[in-house]
Amino acid sequence: MTDERGARPNGGSTTGTGAPAQSDRNSLTLGNNGPILLHDTHFVEQMAHFNRERVPERNVHAKGTGAFGVFETTEDVSRYTKAALFQPGTTTDMLARFSTVAGEQGSPDTWRDPRGFALKFYTTEGNYDLVGNNTPVFFIRDTMKFPHFIRSQKRRGGTGLRDNDMQWDFWTHNPESAHQVAYLMGDRGVPATLRNMNGYGSHTFMWVNAAGEKFWIKYHFKTDQGVKNITQEAADELAGQDSDFHRRDLHEAIEAGQFPSWTLHVQVMPYADAKTYRFNPFDLTKVWPHSDYPLIKVGKMTLNKNPDNFFAQIEQAAFEPSALVPGIGFSPDKMLLGRAFAYADTHRHRIGTNYQQLPVNKHRVEGANSYQFDGAMAFEHTGDQPVYAPNSYGRGYSDELGPVEDGWESDGEFVRNVYDLHAEDDDFGQPRTLITEVFDDAMRERLVNNVAGHILGGVKDQTFPRVIEYWSSIDAEIGKRIEEAVHAAKAEIPAPSPTPIKGVIEDNTGV
Repeated sequence: MTDERGARPNGGSTTGTGAPAQSDRNSLTLGNNGPILLHDTHFVEQMAHFNRERVPERNVHAKGTGAFGVFETTEDVSRYTKAALFQPGTTTDMLARFSTVAGEQGSPDTWRDPRGFALKFYTTEGNYDLVGNNTPVFFIRDTMKFPHFIRSQKRRGGTGLRDNDMQWDFWTHNPESAHQVAYLMGDRGVPATLRNMNGYGSHTFMWVNAAGEKFWIKYHFKTDQGVKNITQEAADELAGQDSDFHRRDLHEAIEAGQFPSWTLHVQVMPYADAKTYRFNPFDLTKVWPHSDYPLIKVGKMTLNKNPDNFFAQIEQAAFEPSALVPGIGFSPDKMLLGRAFAYADTHRHRIGTNYQQLPVNKHRVEGANSYQFDGAMAFEHTGDQPVYAPNSYGRGYSDELGPVEDGWESDGEFVRNVYDLHAEDDDFGQPRTLITEVFDDAMRERLVNNVAGHILGGVKDQTFPRVIEYWSSIDAEIGKRIEEAVHAAKAEIPAPSPTPIKGVIEDNTGV
């Protein structure tokens, strides 16, 4: 309730400068019906900010959600890494963000798509970001292809519609995609909830211990809730009923005190093994069989706090593979090395030059000394200390020389080639093993139906033979079953016509 003059319920609101706002309901006009006056500065500020309140959505992984939590290192893996967060008994605050890959902000959570599994650890040595997926492999092995891959999963330039033919056209021209596509079209293509999926670093990383010894490693976050997935039919139904189903489920579980957790394991490969291992260990389309490099338990991640503000703490959260800490390094994985540049550069465009100063992205290191200087929205500063290095005025700087502890040896000419082939490198061997030895009969049946349904969703006649060849290269029987399923369904499908709309009501009022 307000009086005739206009009260300020609950203390009223303020402008962006902190002064009392005149009115949040009525603009300043010349008379009751006159024009709005430009010097209604609160109105101008409100509208100008409203026009800019959405930052550009992520080009990839646009639709997502997340929560805060802790990671506790319960085992002793110090023989492999000196990283502070992986020392026995260490507990580290963290943030997790889960997402779909291709969908836009408003897209359904239950579309068939890989899921992003991005983690930010606020360690005592700086932020460590692990930006992975819910699958241990990916569609491509060279970052040069990444923009082309993502565009093939988005929308056509002419119609603005998503197009299954684009996806299969890209995949069949890039057979390295077969392993990931087998995961995508299988049961794990749609997790039941975000709490019921595993997370993987996917890439190969380097760990370095206190003695300077190097190891190649892969991360596996195994869900403690059990891996659970849903059928395509259930996913389609949920997409219509609740497009935010996964986001809602995670929030409500944490709100109810049912804190989801994941147990971290790593595979560790001795440094020298990489050169002669039977698969290229740096190829993102490959896994390391557990029989060769068993899982080693590290600790537990628990999500126990929902964000206070979704935009500030999830939408503005910036994850980047370039955020490393001592004891952890890159590998020769071409996808990883390309992402090390691309992610941070995306944040500079999307959020701003000083995105690392936002509270959700800011490190927790006392006495940090960065030479990053000025730029839009700079808040942190170093007063009048020297802004250059070296200097004569006591401000410290770094000057590492010689071999780096997390590097590797390399020589040869400048080339544009695939990786050197190892003894058992090929594009179809591992997906064949996944389908014929890991999947059971029921999973293979669902795979066939999922692929056939996706083909029927718009794959063109000129693309279809390549799709069948693609699957037959993985397994001849699976290829045959997919082809038969498509032909059988086509025989029952009537001639194309506009999609009928249910529930149409004629309006004959003439108004």
